Amino acid sequence: MDYKQYIKIVQDWPKEGIEFKDITPLMDNGKAFKAAVDEIVEFARDKRIDLVVGPEARGFIVGCPVSYALEVGFAPVRKEGKLPREVIKVDYGLEYGQNVLTIHKDAIKPGQRVLITDDLLATGGTIEATIKLVEELGGVVVGCAFLIELTYLNGLDKLEGYEVLTLMKY
Repeated sequence: MDYKQYIKIVQDWPKEGIEFKDITPLMDNGKAFKAAVDEIVEFARDKRIDLVVGPEARGFIVGCPVSYALEVGFAPVRKEGKLPREVIKVDYGLEYGQNVLTIHKDAIKPGQRVLITDDLLATGGTIEATIKLVEELGGVVVGCAFLIELTYLNGLDKLEGYEVLTLMKY
């Protein structure tokens, strides 16, 4: 399926010079969104996934239906101050700033096989930080899946050694 027809490019958002890739038209189309989720599920199916992990907020949108289809749990990665129990955290760089990501300290058991999902691979900072959190808790990242990759930002370079699926490239 040509998923790009369901992506809206928004110029200069959230700041000047950024071409934001809006996935809401894809989510608005049930058939297209299901097809995208199904492709990620097929990518993950033979990896014996125990858990799906996704960074907020669009990683939840992608990861939750994938975890549902695989009949495994989902663990959210959130910005600092958003999770109610004991967490571990990591600082990371964004395409346009700095931030901190956290995960509950008991979200992943040592040896669990983890698929990381998100809507977008840009510079790779968010996913690199998410991988650090998963691995610090003893999880094994067996794949990363994205709806979109911005190839010109070279985020894939930070995922060397990990199996990666992207459905669209810009």
